[in-house]
Amino acid sequence: MNVGIDHDTAEFAGESIRRWDNHLGKELYPNAKDLFITADGGGSNGSRNRLWKFCLQEFADESGLTIHVSHFPPGTSKWNKIEHRLFNHISMNWKGQPLTSLDVIIHLIGHTTSSTGLKVYAMEDHNTYQTKRKINNEQLDSLNIVRNDLLGKWNYKISPRNMHN
Repeated sequence: MNVGIDHDTAEFAGESIRRWDNHLGKELYPNAKDLFITADGGGSNGSRNRLWKFCLQEFADESGLTIHVSHFPPGTSKWNKIEHRLFNHISMNWKGQPLTSLDVIIHLIGHTTSSTGLKVYAMEDHNTYQTKRKINNEQLDSLNIVRNDLLGKWNYKISPRNMHN
């Protein structure tokens, strides 16, 4: 889990994916060519957020991974079972603990486990993220994005720019 101390922006969401890949993804899946992401329908990683897609393109270019994204339709993020299972265990782990500092929060999140094998990794993100950053039409047109035939505004893939779709 990437714990930020600045703004929840699309760049923060993209950096969270990059950190996961650098710290766990490459080690656990060294031969991966694709990454599948489920995301909320709105907010920093929303289906209409141009900067989110731009950040994913940057990550795809740098990692060589094709990023497949499926967004939960608006108002349905409560169906994200992974998120609810994760936060349930984190909440239970820090229940009754005074959250007196960021170090305490990182420690409690990072020591969350479950009897079924869940192990949570947590790190602090010291980056500063600019708010209201805009992606213009030219930048948007530069994305190597292919929308799925089924609900393409919520389901798409972004391939590295040096690859053909």
